[in-house]
Amino acid sequence: MGLFKRNPFGHILFIKKWLIRIFGALTHRRYRGFNELQIDGSEIIKDLPETNVLFISNHQTYFADVVAMFHVFNASLSGRQDHIKNIGYLWQPKLNIYYVAAKETMREGLLPRILSYVGAITVERTWRAKGKDVQREVNPNDTENIRIALEDGWVITFPQGTTKSFKPVRKGTAHIIKTHKPIVVPIVIDGFRRSFDKKGLRMKKKGILQSFIIKEPLQIDYENDTIEEIVEKVEYAIEQHPSFLKVIPAEERQVQEELNEKRKWEY
Repeated sequence: MGLFKRNPFGHILFIKKWLIRIFGALTHRRYRGFNELQIDGSEIIKDLPETNVLFISNHQTYFADVVAMFHVFNASLSGRQDHIKNIGYLWQPKLNIYYVAAKETMREGLLPRILSYVGAITVERTWRAKGKDVQREVNPNDTENIRIALEDGWVITFPQGTTKSFKPVRKGTAHIIKTHKPIVVPIVIDGFRRSFDKKGLRMKKKGILQSFIIKEPLQIDYENDTIEEIVEKVEYAIEQHPSFLKVIPAEERQVQEELNEKRKWEY
């Protein structure tokens, strides 16, 4: 790899590699040490093609979720099944991993700007801006950047567009799936909301068991499935369909709502 070789977005891969190594080393104990990341299904990662893979996941923090995925994906590609022991997997990380993030989030301070260089595809929210509800058209540059990222490698997205549980899946994800026909791999995470603050930068509590479940790729008929059908498949796959509320004990739902209200005012 040439010293100044760049990816399609103009990022120098040598710099990106070192950022992944440094931030990976700094964050490793957040998932193995201070807390324990329990992984299931990582054998799926090794069999995926080099490009046009879309990971869909529920969302609990702005950054800790994505950082965990970088750890798990690279550990899996290095032959570690369902664990992230020995951070040697960071020495030669996969450099064509991208993640979709809100543009305003990635502009809030120096650290988010640095993390953006690691692989953020920044998009403008069409429904929310600066804490207020808005209605605006999809920026065509945003969808074009996602296409470019899929052609170059793997893309992580959070279809609900929020860290709140059981919010509707945005149709934009379904349009991406139907248009670009990627392999769609669902991931379900838990424990991150209890471990970290809302941004996922500050550790809030130690000794939390974090779960990270990688599921088999979705079966999608790209030609015949409607946008609504794809949305429903995504909701079920990341376990955020409203029907899942029926199997969650009322006490647990109440605790979750109280935590959400508390965070609403704390952060």
